Amino acid sequence: MKLTPHKRFGAVALTGALALALAACSSTSSAEPGETSGAGGGSAAELSGSLAGAGASSQEKAVAGWIAGFNDTYPDVAVSYDAAGSGGGREQFLSGGVQFAGSDAALKPEEIEKAAERCFGGEALELPLYISPIAVVYNLPDLDTEHLQLSAATIARIFNREITTWDDPAIAAENPDVTLPSTGIIPVNRNDESGTTENFTEYLAAASDGAWPHEASGDWPLSGGQSGKGTQGMIDTVSGAEGAIGYADASRAGDLGTVALKVGDEYVPFSAEAAAKVVDASPAAADATDKRLVVELDRTTTEKGAYPLVLVSYSIACSTYDSESDANNVKAYLSYVASPEGQERAADPSVAGSAPISDDLRTKVQAAIDAITVAS
Repeated sequence: MKLTPHKRFGAVALTGALALALAACSSTSSAEPGETSGAGGGSAAELSGSLAGAGASSQEKAVAGWIAGFNDTYPDVAVSYDAAGSGGGREQFLSGGVQFAGSDAALKPEEIEKAAERCFGGEALELPLYISPIAVVYNLPDLDTEHLQLSAATIARIFNREITTWDDPAIAAENPDVTLPSTGIIPVNRNDESGTTENFTEYLAAASDGAWPHEASGDWPLSGGQSGKGTQGMIDTVSGAEGAIGYADASRAGDLGTVALKVGDEYVPFSAEAAAKVVDASPAAADATDKRLVVELDRTTTEKGAYPLVLVSYSIACSTYDSESDANNVKAYLSYVASPEGQERAADPSVAGSAPISDDLRTKVQAAIDAITVAS
């Protein structure tokens, strides 16, 4: 499927050892220990003020971990994050309400244009710093199997409300050794504009062989039915109704059942390693730049062990700020997030269980961060 510029996701995954100096180096000179890569330099003691972000609820747990780690070094910077959803975060960023945003979808062409004004003549940075599988979650507590096996076509027909009971022949054919209940299926969708929804519907549109008749979109295309606001709202709704099925960042699946997706001739459950396989070789988007590190993701891969239902959440910031404090704080915070320490913190299963970015991607990300400057 040919993706439009705003429907491109992915990034290179898997981590290795990279010197922590990348997260602290200055774009103009070698930093002394404890200095930031902020515009004009500055020690940890000199960084202060507030730093506000908003956006994707999928990376909420990771952001909480990043803020805690960042404040270990920079305790005088008050960092906040409003998990308002990808669309809400981009809107707040473009209106100047926050200094950075998180989004599971890349900026749309019209948003890229708006960013030039918001960024004081500069441009938006789009940095793929959170990589995670999306889990298809279900509430069938008595089902005697670790993972229900489903193809993209069957999932599409479930969410399009064509398959209405769990013992439907299409589900049974993919799970011959499982005793399926006659329980009614309750599809649950997000009711806010959501990058997770856009990733999910993009997967269905690309991989279901025509079973999903709708365009990929951050807004759910069907009216009515059960829904939840944000990732937590999705999980709460599915958890509260036996027979329910939904989709959410895999770090939030909890005790719900999760689907193993059909990839080629096998069924693959989600994992950071499986997500890494599908994003590792993803090419850059046609309109990517050295500051907008947007990439395409192959949703129809048949690579063994790959899990194609993956989201990449971008950290969005300005290349130019009107305040030296904002520039310094954004550079220091994003440098921490991109560092091996920051990525490993988010990868901890007790935090978010995400897939760390690769050393090669980190080098490109840090170069974009180091280019942040103050408007003259």
